[in-house]
Amino acid sequence: SLENCNVSVTSFLVDKATNPSNRQEEWEYIIGFCDQINKELEGPQISVRLLAHKIQSPQDWESLQALTVLEACMKNCGRRFHNEVGKFRFLNELIKIVSPKYLGDRVSERVKTKVIELLYSWSVALPDEAKIIEAYQMLKKQGIVAEDPVVPVDKTLVPSPKPKNPVFDNEEKSKRLAELLKSKKPEDLQEANRIIKNMVKEDEALQQKVSHRVSTLEEVNNSVKLLNEMLSHFKRDESTQEDKELLKDLYNDCDKLRTAVFRLATETDDDDSALGDILHASDDLSRVINSYKKIVEGQSIMIDIPGSTASEPSSQHGGGGGSNNKLAPSFFGWTFGWLYANLPTS
Repeated sequence: SLENCNVSVTSFLVDKATNPSNRQEEWEYIIGFCDQINKELEGPQISVRLLAHKIQSPQDWESLQALTVLEACMKNCGRRFHNEVGKFRFLNELIKIVSPKYLGDRVSERVKTKVIELLYSWSVALPDEAKIIEAYQMLKKQGIVAEDPVVPVDKTLVPSPKPKNPVFDNEEKSKRLAELLKSKKPEDLQEANRIIKNMVKEDEALQQKVSHRVSTLEEVNNSVKLLNEMLSHFKRDESTQEDKELLKDLYNDCDKLRTAVFRLATETDDDDSALGDILHASDDLSRVINSYKKIVEGQSIMIDIPGSTASEPSSQHGGGGGSNNKLAPSFFGWTFGWLYANLPTS
């Protein structure tokens, strides 16, 4: 049905916005959730039911993210949402979180503090919502709130900024989906469901791509550090054969990682903030590989840097663990040239 389709979109967005595995607040999904509420007639009613469940999560981070979503909705979803939050049905769910009679003894202080701050700020900013004021005053009478929290009241209901959403930023697709969801024709609802499923697939692909990039860069960082550490203690006449074999294995790992970093660079958009991390990883790999060739194999390594008057020798052993250089615009072209020139042929 149309209602079920709307619920599925709203549920998808709140699940993404409050996912315990999120490393930070996912504002693209938070604002997407707010937009979805504003589009639908039953948006506020559906959303508060979903949020009440998330806010009472036993996982601290999921609960805090749900409260951030709730706060954003109060700022961006207007009177219809305020009215729904201002009903005892929802307010009682918030009171349970801070009350020792219910969940108060099991909920972290961070979560309880956030709930109290929200209730207080709304009681001041929304004088027409009598039940919110009544709920907050009740917490004070019961001694759950000793004193009013310090909250910049003038900013409590200032709308949140709208970031670009990597999954839902296709304006044409969003308009089409909104039209289909308003339709009562079965074929339109089927198409809407197909679009939603494709959105989910696109998001999963994006998350996999990010996860792969993070794990690859972490592997580069660890391998570079370890090889640099071993090179700093390497003495050709004193190191054992076992040490040399271990060094060779680490060198081979770094050499293989160059291919992985090259692929990351070619798959990353020029305006992606992660590109700088990828190029730094590439530079770290080139330094430690050249250090190995110089220190262990005795090769004379020279690197041509654009703009320099002469070739410069590679870094000495122990000096390749993480670059602090700022990337100049011209440097990007040189690094990609290096990536292509040094891509392993295997």
